[in-house]
Amino acid sequence: MRRGIAATALVASLALAATACGGDGDSDSESGGPVTITYWDTSNATNEAPTYQALVKEFEAANKDVKVNYVNVPFDQAQNKFDTAAGSKGAPDVLRAEVGWTPAFAKKGFFLPLDGTEALAEQGEFQPNLIEQAKYEGKTYGVPLVTDTLAFVYNKELFEKAGVEAPKTWDELKKAAVTIKDKTGADGYWASTAGYYAQPFLYGEGTDTVDAEGKKITVNSPEAKKAYGTWLSLFEGKGLHKADVTADAYAHIQEAFVSGKVASIVQGPWEITNFYKGSAFKDKNNLGIATVPAGSTGKAGAPTGGHNLSVYAGSDKAHQEASLKFVKFMTSAKSQEAVALKNSTLPTRDDAYTAEVKADPGIAGFQTVLPAAQPRPALPEYSSLWTPLDDELPQVAGGKKSLDEGLSDAETAIAKLVPDFSK
Repeated sequence: MRRGIAATALVASLALAATACGGDGDSDSESGGPVTITYWDTSNATNEAPTYQALVKEFEAANKDVKVNYVNVPFDQAQNKFDTAAGSKGAPDVLRAEVGWTPAFAKKGFFLPLDGTEALAEQGEFQPNLIEQAKYEGKTYGVPLVTDTLAFVYNKELFEKAGVEAPKTWDELKKAAVTIKDKTGADGYWASTAGYYAQPFLYGEGTDTVDAEGKKITVNSPEAKKAYGTWLSLFEGKGLHKADVTADAYAHIQEAFVSGKVASIVQGPWEITNFYKGSAFKDKNNLGIATVPAGSTGKAGAPTGGHNLSVYAGSDKAHQEASLKFVKFMTSAKSQEAVALKNSTLPTRDDAYTAEVKADPGIAGFQTVLPAAQPRPALPEYSSLWTPLDDELPQVAGGKKSLDEGLSDAETAIAKLVPDFSK
């Protein structure tokens, strides 16, 4: 879900400016030549994109009637860029969309319904909850490409040296952090101030930022205050690293973990390949992966993330047909296996979890925590609700606002995003 982007905005802008997108009625198919479709890939340009580029070439070799104009778009820019492009009928034919974008773009009419199309010919092979998450008002608008969730990841060597096990609750984590600091000198845990990474605390108290069915904002409810209170308590105490509220906090936390300076963090599978590059995980089996600790209700879990492939509704028939063929290829078991082996990301279909894929300890570990992942509600605005928390939580963790002030301001900001919800 949240990850570092290697490409620069300038390069992306130049690439997008040079792209002829699918809604412009390209004449290639009319002239008898291959249809050229444009694919916006939002994967990490350094660690992930080369694998997708290789699959594009493989697809073209097997389908001489289709050419793919591959464009890597920085993940943190893609949602707004597609929104703008689709609104002017100039969007790419296929978009690698974060799961939270799917209902939002479907609501606007930007995505083609895929039920009964070639793209979903093997729908039964995909994990049902991921197909369900690709739906909006009963129709399916995306084919799951990769999935993810957050997990408690830890340095097995440091935990064993300290004589502690992966904690089942946040209270256990606090106690373990003290022991790890005493026995190893390393900090036991470093938490993030980002809203997405605080989501497990809400689930641990049986709540969320909003009650989508009840159309009620719950980010400032007693349950949410308890959840964020627990989150806040993990920035102060022996063995607990203080909050990093800088723009580079993500990189700082990641570097401290892979170098063995901190024994545990909460992170997603998109960082598996980077874990293995760190000095602490030259032995891949030193990477411990467990379900995030539970809250006071005994519930534990993290958001279901990942990406779907969606087809632009504004493309003409020839481009849509070529796009559907491309989506089927990219989400096939063979393609997903190739992506998993190269990028260490999690497939969305059971038949892609081959013995070779499961031999990667990172993938095998994250596969065990997927059952605890919480599907997001089919609310078009849901993925936007973390933005107010990204603004407010660092101020709370940094001492500039009290928890009550921060959550009250977040509630006000969220109310503007879902004006028909009550407080």
